[in-house]
Amino acid sequence: MGQVPREQAGRGAAGALSKVLVANRGEIAVRIIRTLAEHGIASVAVHSDADEKALHVRLADESVALPGTAATENYLDITRIVRAAQDSGADAVHPGYGFLAENAEFARAVTDAGLVFIGPSGDAIEVMGEKVAARRVAAQAGVPQVPGTTEPVTSADEVRAFGAEHGYPVAVKASFGGGGRGMRTVAGPDEAEEALAAARREAGAAFGNSEVYLERYLSAARHVEVQIFADAHGNAVWLGDRDCSVQRRHQKLVEESPAPGLPDDLRAEMGEAAVRLAKAVGYVGAGTVEYLVEDGRFYFLEMNTRIQVEHPVTEAVLGMDLIAEQLRVAAGQRLSEPTSGPAPRGHAIECRINAEDPTGGLFVPSPGPIHTLQAPMRPGVRFDSGYESGDEVAPHYDSMIGKLVVWGPDRGTAIRRTLAALDELVVDGVPTTIPAAKAVLAHRDFADVTFTTRWLESAVEFPAAVGVVAEEAPDAEDDEGGRDEVWVGGRRYVIPFFAGAGAAAPAEPPARRSRGSGTKRKAAGGPGAGGSGAVSSPMQGTVIAVKVADGDVVTAGQVLFVVEAMKMENPVRSAADGTVGEVGVSVGDVVTAGAPLAVVVPA
Repeated sequence: MGQVPREQAGRGAAGALSKVLVANRGEIAVRIIRTLAEHGIASVAVHSDADEKALHVRLADESVALPGTAATENYLDITRIVRAAQDSGADAVHPGYGFLAENAEFARAVTDAGLVFIGPSGDAIEVMGEKVAARRVAAQAGVPQVPGTTEPVTSADEVRAFGAEHGYPVAVKASFGGGGRGMRTVAGPDEAEEALAAARREAGAAFGNSEVYLERYLSAARHVEVQIFADAHGNAVWLGDRDCSVQRRHQKLVEESPAPGLPDDLRAEMGEAAVRLAKAVGYVGAGTVEYLVEDGRFYFLEMNTRIQVEHPVTEAVLGMDLIAEQLRVAAGQRLSEPTSGPAPRGHAIECRINAEDPTGGLFVPSPGPIHTLQAPMRPGVRFDSGYESGDEVAPHYDSMIGKLVVWGPDRGTAIRRTLAALDELVVDGVPTTIPAAKAVLAHRDFADVTFTTRWLESAVEFPAAVGVVAEEAPDAEDDEGGRDEVWVGGRRYVIPFFAGAGAAAPAEPPARRSRGSGTKRKAAGGPGAGGSGAVSSPMQGTVIAVKVADGDVVTAGQVLFVVEAMKMENPVRSAADGTVGEVGVSVGDVVTAGAPLAVVVPA
């Protein structure tokens, strides 16, 4: 389609967008790079040491290495990314989602360097990206919201005081990011200290800022969001809505558009409120206003000042390319639909395919090599991925492999087509969320639209046969093998292992190919303690908290360690009452799946 012209003033010097640096990785970086190629715009990728051979690097016209593996050393380093853009001759930067996408300092640093930031202004990001300030703006714009704090919180006493006033559960949420990162639910005062500490740690790791705030948590609500777009000429529109209620750990698993079962007047009211909010801060670019919907009423949740992970379902029902629209707006042009978006046609569903083991509903991060990745080839099906066969899902970043997006003329057809596409999607080498997505779409509650944000974790069963399968036990007299116990979701599983002399942990059972469900492995330990009292890491990751010492007396279910993997914190709990001994790790240690952490001698 040729080069996209840059606006004459306000967002850069006159000319044309000729080269864009993509300040991200994985699926979204690939998505942006491909759209840039379609528009004749050169692309520059950045990458960490772990991503040196990643797909987004292979597809880009140029790449710049940002040494190190931790995100703070590369994808969260503003100075290095801006320098990379300047050194490469890029005239614009696209932040994607996550990392620095909602960082006002980053947006300002890009524009201060004379480059175009493909997103809203730093001022708009600061107001709306900082969730506490966004609540104040929403109130001024007449957008209803649940009770929450208007200032950041720093102590567990503040959490307990808020819960005493407004009731439990209470949500502790990151002030400078979204996507479920840095969020914890507090069911009662005893959980305040641990939840606050965990939310602050996770927020700091994911967004470079550990500030958090509080909201009353609605436990029987749906999560519905509105896509908005605005240009620099005063035009702002809402482009349909999406339902994102199917979540685990406050992170979305299945999304769809339009949101099913909403009255037309409520849908319109939510869209109009989103536009008011955007205009109140002089917003320019793509954004998403998220709501909780309960008992026919909606409440402002937050505004994401970036392109959303689930934007493809909106593209599918509207026939639009939202990344191309971002380029158009960044270049100073008017919206392609400046007064109202196109009417939605049909229904679209997106399933996030993550390298996670859903056994027992735990969704344990499971990095590793992808031996085979084969997307379904059928009409109305799209698979956006940051990987190909032979690539490896690294433990340093998020677990997303790709997004399966399926369109149908109506919701029922879209559900059936998605189930068929999930059957055809092959990911071998790592456990994935494919079985979980199948369980969701095949569930009667999903068909009947009776789900809420708590539904997946409370109503959907993920037995041992889903995602990973324990192999049959070897004969007891086989002195080269043995059996190990793990606890998943409160259930006990006996799993065989074959270990040589001196092995510290049971080896994985032999893999058998399974379409769509990844390599069959032993189930990941939930509480983390086997029948012998050994406590092992349920995954590869980094120990970020050691909560016990030798000689401590603990109770069943008590958190002993916290292991961080793929930007998610995973508590390792004791399976029984007992006394701790042989603590063998410290904070900062990198451990493999099954690595010994300690022993709990049963009481």
